[in-house]
Amino acid sequence: MELLARLFIRDSRHTDDPRVRAAYGTLCSAVAIALNILLAAAKFIVGTLVGSVSITADAMNNLSDVGSGALTLVGFRLSGKKPDLEHPFGHGRIEYVMGLVIAGLILYAGIDALRGALGKLLHPEPMEFTWAAAAVLALSILVKIYMSVFYRRIGRKIGSTTMEMSGADALTDTISTALTLVCLLVYKFTGLDLDAYAGIIVAGLLLKTGYGGGKETLGQLLGQRPSAELAEKVRQIVLSYPEVLAIHDLVIHDYGPGRCHVSLHAEVNGEENIYELHEAIDRAMSELDHKLGCFSVIHMDPVDTKNERLAELREETVQLLREIDPVLSLHDFRMVPGIQRTNLVFDVLVPFGYKLSDEDVRKAIRAAVEERHPDCRCVIQIDKSYT
Repeated sequence: MELLARLFIRDSRHTDDPRVRAAYGTLCSAVAIALNILLAAAKFIVGTLVGSVSITADAMNNLSDVGSGALTLVGFRLSGKKPDLEHPFGHGRIEYVMGLVIAGLILYAGIDALRGALGKLLHPEPMEFTWAAAAVLALSILVKIYMSVFYRRIGRKIGSTTMEMSGADALTDTISTALTLVCLLVYKFTGLDLDAYAGIIVAGLLLKTGYGGGKETLGQLLGQRPSAELAEKVRQIVLSYPEVLAIHDLVIHDYGPGRCHVSLHAEVNGEENIYELHEAIDRAMSELDHKLGCFSVIHMDPVDTKNERLAELREETVQLLREIDPVLSLHDFRMVPGIQRTNLVFDVLVPFGYKLSDEDVRKAIRAAVEERHPDCRCVIQIDKSYT
């Protein structure tokens, strides 16, 4: 893999560069297309000669892999296009679309293999053993092991779910081909024909791979929760600046591998110089953009750190939230004094799928706070966690 990368990709170590990433995708796809064409042709010829549905099913699977490789190639070429007026965040999600199509092809191959295996189970036909068939299957196992390692290493290297899914598919192919070879050898030495059952297992493996890959890529297209690792990296970078006291409302939008939009609120000391705080926030955004390859926006929330009454009320409210439910938390706590009462304005973070409605959460918190402080009124905004 490393040899091919050094031979065909300039600056192959700089995988954060979209051009290098596209080059890796092109290289992987070209290798996969060439190898799968050879394997599909060899298996189809041998499967037809010996009358094995599991071998011809394997050949059809390799043929679908040729289509998958072509789609991956097109996907990487299109996703690497620069942003334009109509698509200011780039074209990275095309890779997810292609991944979904590839998952569909794998599912189709699985359904076709299942149909052929069930047909032979209902209408058995004798097989013919040849050492040529065994040799082709053994060679296919070695090639698919190589392809699985090749795909997975590059997928992890460039952060491509589509590439890793192709690696999982190649591993499934390895298992199914090994199973077919075992069945062929069993038939040779015992006369026991397990070909139809092997074909059903191969079909099941294909359907499982296609379903898993489709579910993953569909989630990426719909906007699934970003990885905990990425969210933690964002937190660590922003909180490394002493001017930032805390962060909340972190949102990460995924526009394709290596393309994300980060927005968050950073709490800062309201007594400090606004220009110095702004400079620190600018540095934090620049570091996020440089280290994570994202576009970031940080909103400053000034915090009154010297108001003892505010600090006391905040701590009491935090404790009351813990008594209601430890999963609840608050931020943006402010106090607005009035003539007859004081407004306590704050946001409460409520998990998705929480047992109480947002309004019930508000009522429970208001009742608890206002019972202890009748002169206070709670103004509560419900927030959700997007990371």
